[in-house]
Amino acid sequence: MPYPETLKAKPKCIFFTDFDGTITLKDSNDWLTDNLGFGEQGRKDGNQDVLHNRSTFRDAFKAMMDSVKTPYPECIKLLCENIKLDPYFSEFYKWSRENDVPVIVLSSGMTPIIRALLVHLVGPEIKDIEIVCNEAVDRPPKKMEEEGGWELQFHDDSDFGHDKSLTIRPYREHFDEKPDEPRPTMLYAGDGVSDLSAARETDLLFAKKGYDLIKYCEREGVPFTVFEDWRSILATTKDIFEGKTTVKAVADESAEKAKKKN
Repeated sequence: MPYPETLKAKPKCIFFTDFDGTITLKDSNDWLTDNLGFGEQGRKDGNQDVLHNRSTFRDAFKAMMDSVKTPYPECIKLLCENIKLDPYFSEFYKWSRENDVPVIVLSSGMTPIIRALLVHLVGPEIKDIEIVCNEAVDRPPKKMEEEGGWELQFHDDSDFGHDKSLTIRPYREHFDEKPDEPRPTMLYAGDGVSDLSAARETDLLFAKKGYDLIKYCEREGVPFTVFEDWRSILATTKDIFEGKTTVKAVADESAEKAKKKN
């Protein structure tokens, strides 16, 4: 359920998450670009341009998707055959449902692909999960079922195409305006350049080990805790949910580990 309906159940936690490369082991848009579009090197060059402020994510991502000419239904079929789920996400999602923790997917990907992959990889029980993302539409005069017949339709007019902070911020502002209401802990998990707009918006940021989001956070001084898979995310979220630890304690521990590393 979208804001503000999500808050009616008074959840103790709300978990916002990226999809590609975070819930999945491989980014579906990267897979399309590397295998059906202009290739891996062009994609990596575009990501570096975004990371170093030489390009907007919107422009780099549009170039990636424009390079893919395969009919859209075929793209979905190939992705379902090639994209795998993080092995611990299903366990996390089961726990979240049992404990009334809303999980909200914020993605630069496209609705038909994300829904198809989630149902394929997790099961039909996930079909009602809230997803906020971009769309795929016909490219006139062609249709999506034809070669070169689809294109990306962005969620908003921002430099990201989908500014994920715009979904998270109303939750924060709600409790700023109503400080007497019990405030849920807000968490976010991400991995790459599409997550930069969300990096500062929640109480705790999980950033995937070895990916560009960590480089950004280290450069900009954004607090984060590292994850490798959803096993550690689940353990940390459960501890926060059950009061065994606090967001501050997790963040402080992560900062101390970063100091020792450096």
